[in-house]
Amino acid sequence: MTATASARLAGQVALVTGGAQGIGLGIAERLAREGARIALNVHKLDGRAHAARQQLVDAGADCELFVADVADVANVQHMVAAITASHGRLDLLVNNAGIERRAGALDVSEADYDAVIATNLKGPFFLAQAFAAQARAAGRGGRIVNISSVHEELPFPHFAPYCASKGGLKMIMRTLALELAPLGITVNNVAPGAIRTPINAQLLAQPQQVEALVGQIPLGRMGEPDDVAGVVAFLASDDARYITGTTVFVDGGLLWNYSEQ
Repeated sequence: MTATASARLAGQVALVTGGAQGIGLGIAERLAREGARIALNVHKLDGRAHAARQQLVDAGADCELFVADVADVANVQHMVAAITASHGRLDLLVNNAGIERRAGALDVSEADYDAVIATNLKGPFFLAQAFAAQARAAGRGGRIVNISSVHEELPFPHFAPYCASKGGLKMIMRTLALELAPLGITVNNVAPGAIRTPINAQLLAQPQQVEALVGQIPLGRMGEPDDVAGVVAFLASDDARYITGTTVFVDGGLLWNYSEQ
């Protein structure tokens, strides 16, 4: 994977969580093209994780796998320490790992609620905390980019915990942006809409549903992982050095044109 001519992230180290597939893998690929060394977080060391790393390495990326459950604070702290020990620095945190559980509000189990909140909200917060602590100790700033969702604004029936996690992530982002600004750390969210990824495999297998969804997207198509990755790369770069505390929606205009069928 040859870095772009600008190599905006040359010499930097980027941690991308949930990087084994989909948006996370797409982000890792793009950041590597921009010159970054990639610390690719995966939930477990399985065939999919090895395949993701090999895909990046075969394309020329400098990539190392780090296994951690982002919902476990001790795991998170150990991972950040391991990355800084291995690479000597950590410049960019991309909080991408996330899960969802479908259930009506009257049927959501406590276990599923806790799992979604722990992965989607607690994990990003304590990763940001660990990231900021090492940045302060190193005397350098950094970038934190959270992968949120249009559902930080848009209600989504049958996914109340997911919406709560993304709405919470919006306020965590805004608050951290204020607290971490004196350290030279920017904090922003990227909120995808409908993106073609494995998490949407069930939807993609139903052409009529895809057609109905695309009919509500003003740009007339679903997004691709690189649509999201390009915005992350921008926010990670010096081009975005004066942007913090905001959400960039990557949804083809879906947010303000969507209604439940």
